[in-house]
Amino acid sequence: MKKQFLILSLITLFFASCGSDDTQDIVINIDGSGGNNNNGAQRISGTYTTDLTLQANKEYLLNGSLIMAAGTTLTIQQGVTVKALAAGSDVYIAISQGAKIDAQGTSSSPIVFTSNASTPKAGDWGGLIILGKAPINSVSGGTATSTSEIASLPYGGNIANDNSGTLKYVRVEYSGGSADGQSENNGFSFYGVGNGTTVEYIQMFEGKDDGIEFFGGTVNVSYVSVVNAQDDSIDWTEGYTGTIKDAYVKHGADHDKGIEADGYNTDIGNNSNPIFFSKPTVTNLTIIGLGSNSDNEAVRLRAGTQGIFDNILIKGFKEGFDIDGNNTANPTATGVLSDDLQATNVKLDDVTTKVKKESGVSYTDADFLTENANATGTEYATWGANWTRQ
Repeated sequence: MKKQFLILSLITLFFASCGSDDTQDIVINIDGSGGNNNNGAQRISGTYTTDLTLQANKEYLLNGSLIMAAGTTLTIQQGVTVKALAAGSDVYIAISQGAKIDAQGTSSSPIVFTSNASTPKAGDWGGLIILGKAPINSVSGGTATSTSEIASLPYGGNIANDNSGTLKYVRVEYSGGSADGQSENNGFSFYGVGNGTTVEYIQMFEGKDDGIEFFGGTVNVSYVSVVNAQDDSIDWTEGYTGTIKDAYVKHGADHDKGIEADGYNTDIGNNSNPIFFSKPTVTNLTIIGLGSNSDNEAVRLRAGTQGIFDNILIKGFKEGFDIDGNNTANPTATGVLSDDLQATNVKLDDVTTKVKKESGVSYTDADFLTENANATGTEYATWGANWTRQ
């Protein structure tokens, strides 16, 4: 009782002292965002209009959606582990257009986003969403924007070198909570993110939906690990034109494709003017499947996507590449004939069908694929040591 009286007296004195001057009032959070749970972890959620720093010597519980508003920076110190409430799709972190994330771990002290469940599983929470102002082809161009599947936040624009911050040595675990039949979180979602953003050494481990998905944009990523994604491990759409260098994909018991690549979002349409399609450059890629006797495909290319692949190792698939489209709105194979869709220095190990053709355009395997028995893919044992999970 004495403690309660003292607190009430202090609060009364505080507001009496600052109620009539020009100083800014201080908001004290007793619970909710910025509060503590019973285990001493600081709860983080809500929309932040000022910078937020997560410190290495503290514990954090993500207990809802955390949205960084334009003009703010989310700084996460090396070695921080953020545990997310195992409550599905409504628990996620979103870096809005005009905001930044500065999450720089190391191989010995990575930054980890994981589930707080005693027995964690894929889909326990949402994931990490970053939204930028780089071009997308689901809108007419200029400064026009689209809206993200999760959180309904704007993304896209005409700033190819837009900067959303830095990710280094960051691991996302047990993500992919489903919102409905059409919208699911990924491990990492890059919405119109520009190539001024630095993304190196990231891993998605045990996710229910895609490991990493690019919704347009120009962001370049390197040293990417996706292990046990239940949907596609790497996915791009809406005119993504960045680079993916040194990527490792390993399938678990539940999975879909190693890469699913769309030239545009077929649910929205290619609304760019002039029209353009996705065309990333993918170098040093390894995709490990479950064997050629399982019904799976390593890389599916569709909806007019283009792309340049080099030094690719694919092991244990029924189909290596599936080129899907037509010679009208979805001219995927047309890219083969124009050399805008090519795969060189490819090693196929335990793969039944090298190239499956579903395109309405006549071409040969050799028009698209150049094999090399000495291709190595990525050197995952070297760069993935210490900070990734298998």
